Amino acid sequence: MPAMQNIKVAVDAVVFGYTSKEGLSVLLIKRNIKPFKDSWALPGGLVGDDESLEEAVQRELKEETGVNINYLEQLYSFGKPGRDPRNRAISITYYGLVKPDAFELHADTDAADVAWFNIKKLPQLAFDHKEILNAAHERLKNKMLYQPVGFELLEEKFPFSELEKLYMAVLDRPIDRRNFKKKVVKFGFLEETTEKQALDGAGRPGNLFRFNEQKYFQLQKDGVNFEI
Repeated sequence: MPAMQNIKVAVDAVVFGYTSKEGLSVLLIKRNIKPFKDSWALPGGLVGDDESLEEAVQRELKEETGVNINYLEQLYSFGKPGRDPRNRAISITYYGLVKPDAFELHADTDAADVAWFNIKKLPQLAFDHKEILNAAHERLKNKMLYQPVGFELLEEKFPFSELEKLYMAVLDRPIDRRNFKKKVVKFGFLEETTEKQALDGAGRPGNLFRFNEQKYFQLQKDGVNFEI
């Protein structure tokens, strides 16, 4: 006997932001419709009949936040009965990491407001979005341990300390700085330049580094394990 179904398909986006000053943050919207009216939530919504999942999540992000991201990685499917009090809904979730200052936020459609929140100072979230956010954060932390992500969040040339700060912010823990630098430099996709770091106070300025994307992709193609 065929199963009876009345299921909606939705998409939700966990967009992480990073700056050296603010650390790791996440993009949230304030809902202007029921249920959970005036509560903060992840941007997202139902998939149109003529849309792919990727088209739907990009559209929802653009409509509700003004943010346009070319690539988001699929995270997981969340579909517990009762997760949406209106109907049975399965959410296909995505996540990404961006520079917050690269976008001008603008709330529209189902969103009354949109803002970045520090990952450690989150408001109460609607639906099961805290569970989704936690899963995305764990995925991001695990990915950073075996694949260098986030270099696009740094300047073209940066002090090594900025890379360390990025990893500590995402991993949410201290790192063995000496061992970390030794491992990263050994891979060969990070180049040390002769340019010096500008210092505000006293101290000896260190050299700046830059990411060699071509070298990285070649190493990736060769099957190099980038585990940190």
